[in-house]
Amino acid sequence: MAKQNQETLLRRKQVEARCGISRSSIYDAIQRNAFPRPVKLIGRTVAWTESSIDQWIAERVAASNSEA
Repeated sequence: MAKQNQETLLRRKQVEARCGISRSSIYDAIQRNAFPRPVKLIGRTVAWTESSIDQWIAERVAASNSEA
């Protein structure tokens, strides 16, 4: 049986902890297209894909390193 690539979903508190930014900063950055948009799950419940958050973090690190 082939192993399917399963994406992990992160809830807002997990994203805040992982990225080190507040809820308001996350939603402000989303409005400026500077942060990944969440995936709608059900009702008002949303989550972010782990890969999109990992990519965002990697881009921030790369940008920081290129400024030095």
